[in-house]
Amino acid sequence: MELADKVSLVTGASRGLGAAIALKLAALGSKVAVNYVAIEPQNEIDAQEMLQALEALGVEAMAVEADIRNGDAVKTMMQEITDKWGKIDILVNNAGINRDTLLLRMSDDAWDDVIDTNLRGTYLCTKHALRSMIRQNWGRVISISSVSGVVGNAGQCNYAASKGGIISFTKSLAREVGSRNITANAIAPGFIVTGMTDKLPQDRRDAILNIVPLGRFGQPEDIAELVGFLATNRSGYITGQVIKVDGGAFP
Repeated sequence: MELADKVSLVTGASRGLGAAIALKLAALGSKVAVNYVAIEPQNEIDAQEMLQALEALGVEAMAVEADIRNGDAVKTMMQEITDKWGKIDILVNNAGINRDTLLLRMSDDAWDDVIDTNLRGTYLCTKHALRSMIRQNWGRVISISSVSGVVGNAGQCNYAASKGGIISFTKSLAREVGSRNITANAIAPGFIVTGMTDKLPQDRRDAILNIVPLGRFGQPEDIAELVGFLATNRSGYITGQVIKVDGGAFP
């Protein structure tokens, strides 16, 4: 129970990768705030189910609805968490979307939606969570980037730009807050089994597996395990890093 005295906020935690991360942090003893956005009713249902799963592990949990693109909503979310638990120790910037298409076909809205959610959302959540971390002289900022942000990917100019931005953001942040005993790291997942990969046609899935030396898609738990490590004191001398978890696809 290495995180028994810690409070974690995971954005986009009602399902998929975020849910796996929230469960891992809870298994390590952390209190967990599950962020979701009420774009559709199912999101709130999923968030409530996550609360039950977290509480079944014997930890305190809360659901906080907020559109992370909105600064006022983010400030309110942070206030709700600190009102309940007094602090925020660990922030996992996980929430993200994609709107894939070739650049010449890309609408301005498709560009703005992805940049606002993935990059602006990371900026807003980090900025407001840092206040608590600085007060207590301890913190962990863990942001989910992507191998697309490292090597690029055709049809993902918006997504790759947002995830590449997270990498540069993380490296700069690490230099700003290291003296306050706060670490900042990014994880760059490769092909992970999520709702996004489930939509891929079989021929595309087969082509992907051909370039992955381990011969399989990653599981959300593969990412969650690394998040758990980066959240603990065992990773206290690791900061400003981008760690790829891609089965060896992009060495």
